[in-house]
Amino acid sequence: MWYAILLFLHLLFATIWVGGHLVLSIGILPQAIKTKDVSIIVNFESIYEKIGIPSLVGQILTGIILFLMRVENYSVLLRWDDFIGRHFILKILLLLFTIGLAMHARLRIVPKLNKENLNILAIHIITVSIVGVLFVLVGISIRMGIF
Repeated sequence: MWYAILLFLHLLFATIWVGGHLVLSIGILPQAIKTKDVSIIVNFESIYEKIGIPSLVGQILTGIILFLMRVENYSVLLRWDDFIGRHFILKILLLLFTIGLAMHARLRIVPKLNKENLNILAIHIITVSIVGVLFVLVGISIRMGIF
């Protein structure tokens, strides 16, 4: 029962995180680039962060618990030759890449955000969206054996 509840929460958090970034990438970013108006992105982010960041944290926590519930021997989590281990490694790599992009954007790009560096932020936004979709793909693979 707990596994099903945690899986539901994990999928809900993923829907919010990935969906929000797809809305930003596909729906909001093109208009901001077209008009060179950074306020469009800033306004979206100020609203989305209130639910997006807690969703990312929720995904991390529920994801770790779900992985730990599926394994009997925790040493497999870092083994590429193990099905669960491979997926755990892929999820951790995607998470580290996401955190790296977020820190770079938050510390280097956003404080100096203007129409001249909007394209750099756009690359970050699109990349985080792609990584989010890859997170979903790896998650599906855990249940369906794609990788």
